[in-house]
Formats: sequence, C-alpha cells, structure tokens
Amino acid sequence: MKFFSKWWQLPAVALGLTIAIALHSCNLTQPPGTSNTPGSQLSGSQIVTSILSDLKTFNSALGQESPNIDILTAAGLITENGKGEIEPELAESWKISDDKLKITFTLRPGLKWSDGQPLTVDDVVFTYNDIYLNEDIPTDTRDVLRIGQSRKLPTVRKLDARRVEFTTPERFAPFLRSTGAPILPAHILKKTITTKGKDGKPKFLTTWGVDTPPAKLVVAGQYKLESYTPNERYIFRRNPNYWRKDAQGNQQPYIERTVWEVVENTDTSLLRFRAGKLDAIPVPGDQFEVVNREKAQGKYTIYGREPGPGTNFISFNLNQGSRNGKPLVDPIKSRWFTNVKFRQAVAYAIDRPRMVNEVFRELGQPQNSPITVQSPYYLSPEEGLKVYDYNVEKAKQLLQEAGFKYNEQNELLDEDGNRVEFSLMTNAGNKQRESMVAQIQQDLGKIGMKVNPNLIDFGVLVDKLSNSLEWECYVLGLTGGVEPNNGANVWSPDGGLHSFNQKPQAGQPPIQGRVVYPWEAEIGKLYIQAAQEFDETKRKALYARTQQITQENLPVIYLVNPFAITAVRDRITGIKYSPINGAFWNRYELKAN
Repeated sequence: MKFFSKWWQLPAVALGLTIAIALHSCNLTQPPGTSNTPGSQLSGSQIVTSILSDLKTFNSALGQESPNIDILTAAGLITENGKGEIEPELAESWKISDDKLKITFTLRPGLKWSDGQPLTVDDVVFTYNDIYLNEDIPTDTRDVLRIGQSRKLPTVRKLDARRVEFTTPERFAPFLRSTGAPILPAHILKKTITTKGKDGKPKFLTTWGVDTPPAKLVVAGQYKLESYTPNERYIFRRNPNYWRKDAQGNQQPYIERTVWEVVENTDTSLLRFRAGKLDAIPVPGDQFEVVNREKAQGKYTIYGREPGPGTNFISFNLNQGSRNGKPLVDPIKSRWFTNVKFRQAVAYAIDRPRMVNEVFRELGQPQNSPITVQSPYYLSPEEGLKVYDYNVEKAKQLLQEAGFKYNEQNELLDEDGNRVEFSLMTNAGNKQRESMVAQIQQDLGKIGMKVNPNLIDFGVLVDKLSNSLEWECYVLGLTGGVEPNNGANVWSPDGGLHSFNQKPQAGQPPIQGRVVYPWEAEIGKLYIQAAQEFDETKRKALYARTQQITQENLPVIYLVNPFAITAVRDRITGIKYSPINGAFWNRYELKAN
C-alpha cells in the first residue's frame, strides 16, 4: 500500500499491493516510419499518459509514493487479474503444503531480464533474502511479510534450477498474495548490498535513483525505461524479453511505447483531453458532465461508475516524540491533536454530503473504513461501523467537554487561551483535493478553528510524512485492494506507512519520547491475528474490530470514496474494465489503432 497522488487509480500488483497511477495524457508525434495497422504488431503504437510530479526514485524496494515505474517495469512471482484473483506471472505454478507453512514456486522456463541475462531462482532468493527480508534495507515490503506476534519473517531457499521454496514460521492466511513483490536482478544489484558507502550503509540505498541512466535499469516487466527528462516526460519502450506471448506466439505487450508526461495541473489535462490530444483521463466528479457530453465527438468511451478501491482522508500528526531535542509537533498543538474528542469533533464538523455533492458532483459516497468496499472484509455502517454524520453542534459539544472554549469572536481557544490554528497540507495541482481542503477550511471555521491550507509538491509532501516527520495535518489517499493485510505497513505501529505516528525507519535519526497508544497497539495486534486466521468468519470478525477501533479513535478521518471513472480513446482496444484494478490492468493485451 502506497500514497497516491491522484484520485483515479490504475492498479497493478506488486507485493499484492494495489499501485495507483493517473492517466492524464498528452500525445507525442507518431514516430516516422512506424505503423499502427492491425497485423503489424503495432510496432509504432503508443499510449501517452501523465503524472502530477516527477518520480523520487526508480528503486522499487525503497519507493513509498505512487505512481512508480514498477507499474510498467516490474514483475513478481504472481499477479492479480481484473477480478482481484491471483494468477501466475514469473512463476508458472505453485504448490501449498498441507500444513499451509510452505509454498513451492516453479519458475517459467527461459525467463530473461531486459538486458538478456537469464532470470533464475537465484534472483528470487536474492530479492527476498538480501533485500525484502534484510533489516538493513528500509523497505515497506517487509512489513507485509512479518508473521505472528513474534513478527518473524519467512525463509526463502532454492530447491533446484526452477523451484524456490518459501516457508513461514506460523500459518499465514495472506501468504500467497504476499509473494507478488517485484523480483530484482542479482547480477546487477547484489554488489550494492554487500558494498558499503562512506556512511557505512549499503550502497543499495542510493542505487537506482532518478539520476540513473535508463540503460542501467534492468527489469523483468512489460516495459523498460528508455529515457526521461526531469519535469517533462518519461518514455518507456516494450521489453522484448518479457515472458508473455499470445496464443499465436506474438510478443506481448503489443503497444510499443508508453509515455508519462509531467502535467502539474489536472485542469490542463482536461483541456488537452478535450482537444483530442490525450489517450485517457480519469474523470473526477467535477469534470464528468463535460467529458460525458463530448464522448461521441471525442471518440472515447467512459468506463466505470462505482466506488474505487482507494481511500482518502484527513489525518493529524499524533507523534509526541522529539528529534535532536526538538518536538516533531508543537507541544501545544500536540495536546489538541492527541485528544480523541478533538478528532471526533473535526469528523462531525466536516460536511461530507456537501463534499460529495459539490466537489465530487454526486459521483462518490461518504467513506468510513480503511478497507476497500469490494473486499469481503469490509464492514459497512449497516453492519455496525461507527459513522460521523455532519453535526456542528455535536462537534462544539465535544470540544467543550475536552476543555476548549470560545471567545466573543467565536474563535476556538484551548484551556490555556491559545487560538486553535494549524496547517493543512495536500499535493498541489490536484484540483479536486485542493477543493476538499478549501471546504474543510470552511467547515472547521464554523467550529472556530483556523485552518491554513498548504499546497505543496507531492514528493515534498511524502518526504515530510516519511522522513522529516514534521507536519501538522494533511489530506491525502492510499491505494487499496481486497486483502487487508496489504495495509499492514499502515496499521502496524512499526510500519513504514504508519504516518500518523511514524517510527523512524532504518537509517533515519532516532526519535525520543514516541508514545504508542493502547488502541493503536490493539489494531496492530488484530492485524496480526487476522493474518493467522484461516476461518473466514473469524477473520472477518477480526478485521471488523480493526475498523471499529479506527472509527472510534480516528487516527485518520475518512472523507469521500470517489467513483472510479475513466475515459479512454476508442483507438485503444482490448479494455476489460475492472472496478478494483482499473481500465489498463491487462495492458499486455491492449492495442492502439
């Protein structure tokens, strides 16, 4: 699970995680001498899409934000289809032992890396043992692989030239779905694990940054990065060594190039799409009317109109720790944020029905849970999940119970007379999210709070949440999927995306005085128990309790679940739209005429 920078999601599986990318597009000129005619394997075809800001790393093991190049360049042992079902990828088959403690994977014969070198069991063993299971490497992947109360990790060993065995210390229900992490090339990266830099840390931590020449990036996925220009575009070309072929033996994917343009404003993307220069665009509620009206003349089809698999929310920094003698959060504000009645008051004060109507143009629904609505483990309000219906008077009552008071100007003060004022950040350029922040500012103003919007670059925002940890409040989203354990890195107190009370990750300066709250620890324990439980009824009950605790304590306050809607030019054929995994999940089958 990763932070994502836009609402519309095009997921692919990596570690069983749903990875998001926005498909705002702008076309490049068709390369001369190429053809898009059927039967030519579409040698000159391309799809041009876009992202809001530059990527921060090309190293899949270290990246936390989405989009990431992995959506195009990575391949794991397994993958996920449009129905959320597990399918073979680099592994052609697997066998689970009767005691559920072992999975033996058999690799496809003749696998190759993009540089032509063989992809073998040795690469799989290296990827897991030297990277994902290596405590010296700060990767979120490890959080999803920790098992039981002991938080032990699986063992991975080579059986023979094509078989690799994964063994868990205890039964682990999401075990198979957790083996979709990108496999990385041992012949390129092994020396970066064993070689230390001047800081004494493995050189892997600074390998495959965005300053890496594309030719040095060796991958196993459908595409490889051909070139990139910072702040402008990323060009991917079909990987001729990708394993997949169609029934006639033709190399897949069919489309030769994918281009990501850096377009820092969603309004600009809409203008380009309407001008006929774009291949696909996510359709947020405030743009749906105009996009729907012009679909015939624009020669595109609109796909999907149901809740998407991700979440979006507002969250306060609950970390009471200090770094180098300086509190991460102003102690005065920290006392507000860590008061559950303060957070509940904020939840009651946000007019989510208004947000659905005005920001999302009724193409969304109030969100109350971290678990995707399509998941069998989702707990609905009808089943007992606590919700916070808009109620300004209830919000004021809770604040007064917590010791807050109002002055003659109806400004909210704490018990020491300090004005309640804080910064609310989100990523600049996402107009829908900017509108949400503007409404939250208005709504919380009605209960006397002063909210100062802070619109910043998405990468800078993620750096604050993951590294500096110095922030007050944010609006953002996380990718989602059908398996709740893929969010273990969010809900474990030690997880890499446990942003509301983040523990420093490997290589970061220590934090003094961090407090793990009892409810926070309980959610982490329940996630562990649920991952060990094979009885589906009991497993659902455990995840139901995690959702109830989340809503009672509100480490994050869920806002609106927008409908996943995508417009795609009719020249792109083969679309098999999935409400979970988007319009392009079967990218290898698509053609561009």
